[in-house]
Amino acid sequence: MAKICIIFASMSGNTEEMADAIAAGVREAGVEPVVKESMDASASELEEFDGILLGAYTWGDGELPDEMLDFYEEMDDVDLAGRKAAVFGSADSSYPEFGKAVDLLIEKLQERGAEVVMEGMKVELSPSADERDECRAFGRKLVEHCGIKIDG
Repeated sequence: MAKICIIFASMSGNTEEMADAIAAGVREAGVEPVVKESMDASASELEEFDGILLGAYTWGDGELPDEMLDFYEEMDDVDLAGRKAAVFGSADSSYPEFGKAVDLLIEKLQERGAEVVMEGMKVELSPSADERDECRAFGRKLVEHCGIKIDG
């Protein structure tokens, strides 16, 4: 059985809401994910998982949030070869770089050897009901990429 983690940073609750919906999708696919806020996680833990989902809101003009910086820097010391990964996050289109934190995390995962198997999911501020459904599908899809066939 694949082991999947969801590690995220959320300030206003928008990215956490996405993480919760993605976790629900992973569970629907028959896997119980490990879900942690980035401040409570160590990047070295990523090596224990087959599937990795990282989430972060975009701060300011396109930066990672402070809560994700230590985790991001720790990723320089991990080998993620053979892991399937995807990234999600909330953003605000009033800033020049919409969802740049998602792009930065994708680049870091690829740099560390992970196979990013889906396009990054970016949501404008708080996810709508339809976007929460898309988040659940995002979670189910990562499970499929990890080699688990979903019935139905």
